[in-house]
Amino acid sequence: MRKIFSAVLVAGALLAPLAAPVPAGAQSMGGMDHGSMGQQGMMKEQAGAALSEGEVRKVDKEAKKLTIKHGPLVNLDMPAMTMVFRVQDAAMLEQVKAGDKVQFRAEKAGGALTVTKIEPVK
Repeated sequence: MRKIFSAVLVAGALLAPLAAPVPAGAQSMGGMDHGSMGQQGMMKEQAGAALSEGEVRKVDKEAKKLTIKHGPLVNLDMPAMTMVFRVQDAAMLEQVKAGDKVQFRAEKAGGALTVTKIEPVK
């Protein structure tokens, strides 16, 4: 009987801190804006500003579109594939030709994927 009592007493002493109330400030962090905190916010911003790599497959000046075989588009959460993009400015079509390796930025604009920046890789 004495061993059981000792075991219960030891278990109670070990578990007592777990029953203690949590300080009020540590209970909820719901009002904090975690997206803009330090490194997390900076990493998110950098991913959004990063350029993707690709190869121009076709330049369609009449339709103002580019076909690009690209790697992952991090800012759009898209895997690597070949697809057709609109261009924000028709002058961009003069900067590249089929076969060019490029770095570019695509964004969703007006429901369509649009190249907003493009530069040939030298």
